Amino acid sequence: MSSLKLSNIGQLVTFDCEKNDMVILENTEIVIDGNIIVEFGENLGDADQVINCNQKLVTPGFVDPHTHPIFLDGREDEFSMRLQGATYEEIGEAGGGIVNSINGVRNSSESDLISRVKTRMDRFLKLGTTTVECKSGYGLNTDSELKSLKVIDEVNRFHKIDMVPTFMGGHAYPPEFKDNHDGYVDLICNEMIPAVSDQGIAKFNDVFCENGYFTAEQTKQILDVGKVHGLIPRIHADEFEDSGAAELAGETGSISADHLMAVSDEGIQKLAKNGTIATLLPGTTFFLGKSGYAPYLKLKEAGVDVALATDFNPGSCYIQSMPFILSLSFIYLKMPILDAIMAATFTSAKSLQLENEVGSIEIGKKADILVWNIERTVQIPFLISDHSIQSIIKNGSIVL
Repeated sequence: MSSLKLSNIGQLVTFDCEKNDMVILENTEIVIDGNIIVEFGENLGDADQVINCNQKLVTPGFVDPHTHPIFLDGREDEFSMRLQGATYEEIGEAGGGIVNSINGVRNSSESDLISRVKTRMDRFLKLGTTTVECKSGYGLNTDSELKSLKVIDEVNRFHKIDMVPTFMGGHAYPPEFKDNHDGYVDLICNEMIPAVSDQGIAKFNDVFCENGYFTAEQTKQILDVGKVHGLIPRIHADEFEDSGAAELAGETGSISADHLMAVSDEGIQKLAKNGTIATLLPGTTFFLGKSGYAPYLKLKEAGVDVALATDFNPGSCYIQSMPFILSLSFIYLKMPILDAIMAATFTSAKSLQLENEVGSIEIGKKADILVWNIERTVQIPFLISDHSIQSIIKNGSIVL
């Protein structure tokens, strides 16, 4: 295997597992052998290939732990409807929202979806995301959910980015179960989850626990059945109202509770007590034109680990850029920049149970590294729409 060295690094910013903290290192070089970081320090030896970083900033590649990329087309018309005053909830009640994407997935061939998803993964990678969680959830019947997971698996086999598959049959109620919610929950538990388990692709099981979607009781039922079949629980929690989902996340052993714009103080304490990671999605709040961002400072004060994600999806957040998410976090969540970088790399990897492989620049981990065309971390959120990435290294290979 060929070796690669990064030399002349200005600042190297990463999470240090031994120190359990973010570190800023100077005059550091990195040597990669194959896809693994093997040396780390000053004045290292030669390598087959050398990247001169020209005193620029170096960070880990971004880990995006919450996306919904398995869909046919975007829902631009709903974007216009919101500008005219319609809310996300009103659009959903009128037949839009998640349900509007179902026909596209159900009626598309695997090859068509693979082509669309491949293009989306190309863009994620160009924007510095090197590992991405990908949810199903726009098929909402057994065949289409299995098809969606197969598309994730097929793209993951040939694409340079690493994709982590999540089953999300509990995303919304399909039209045929509009008046029979418990019947759909039974379908998920008795047919979908066993079939997903037999397919052997999905790692996680996610449910949208929210008033108008899945109740706390239904969510618990779905997550508990998933656990029996080897699926690790995640939960969409307290996005629009405090529905008790943060408390439920702890009860069900969910590794992550996501959204949390309306989480209660009690919910925050339960997240802390149960060691549940809070995955915040400020891009969704921004994209929906709302002002109630998740309470990062309260979560931090309570000792809750915080991850950041894009929530890329066809309707409520068409954002793929983790650098832009850092900008929103810096401006609206009042996150210090090192906290934001940690949330978008190491803690995000932790929420996917991958913190021993990716999310930080350390010996023995995969070489997923960004070389920036800037010198200081604060320039990432400051530049907002200028994604100043000079080189992207994924699994030890230069991909940009």
